Amino acid sequence: MEKQELITILNRDFADEHAATLRYLIHAYQEGEDTPMGASLLSRSREEMWHMHWLGMIICQLGGEPNFKPGPYPFDPTSRATILKSYIEYEEKLIPHYNEEAERIKNPHIRRVLQREAWESAIHARRFQRLLDKVSRKDARGLPAGDHELPEAFMKRLQSEVARKYNEMLQHLRLSWTFQKKGMRGWNLMDQAMEKMKQLALFAEAIAEDGAVPDFRLSKIDRSQAIGSALQKALEDVQNSHKRHVNLAGNKETKKHSGVVLKLDLAVQQEAYQAEEISEWLKRK
Repeated sequence: MEKQELITILNRDFADEHAATLRYLIHAYQEGEDTPMGASLLSRSREEMWHMHWLGMIICQLGGEPNFKPGPYPFDPTSRATILKSYIEYEEKLIPHYNEEAERIKNPHIRRVLQREAWESAIHARRFQRLLDKVSRKDARGLPAGDHELPEAFMKRLQSEVARKYNEMLQHLRLSWTFQKKGMRGWNLMDQAMEKMKQLALFAEAIAEDGAVPDFRLSKIDRSQAIGSALQKALEDVQNSHKRHVNLAGNKETKKHSGVVLKLDLAVQQEAYQAEEISEWLKRK
């Protein structure tokens, strides 16, 4: 198999795993992380993030660029039961898909990764079935519903932050995979990407709990191959986020939500730390 064909195949798989990550993450936020179903969905979304990570690493090792546009995730939104059945069907279709791809690939590492994606998809299907079996009839017929209490202007601001932080996170993931040969620098960037995932949750949870769907909207991803310019862009992004979030922390509406205030305080301190770290890396690049 030619290298470009392999990159194309892996990017299709990457898009499918990205779609699964977002679907389970949104549903987890809608249910609430402190509920049994929300916690289970959050766990599945994190496992899908690992699937994205393995594929992203390989794509960049091959000299390719990850395509961050998520694939479609068809599901029936009628009830919790129909949603979970859709998840089972989605995961079950991936099992033969990944196994068939693995049979076509000679590279033993890539073949093992695809085989692992297959058997983990099988486990996911079984876990969703178990979740469906455990949910009460009443809950199975229903859907998670928010309070719809947030003012429209505040909701728009939170949605804007979700979209910005989502793309900032993806940009850092891309950097960590692209510069993985830089040793610890790649892993340092991955650490920051993981922190950005938690910062993203700050806004997405508040939106979903209020009854809206978080706006995971993809923007343009910087594809610089020069570590200096890539790090400079990352520094500007985190500095801009820090300024916006300091301002948001002082917002009258924000102060009404103690949980948001607490998480925002942590995010602001993390962003200050990240900016200092990247500034130091730029001095030693």
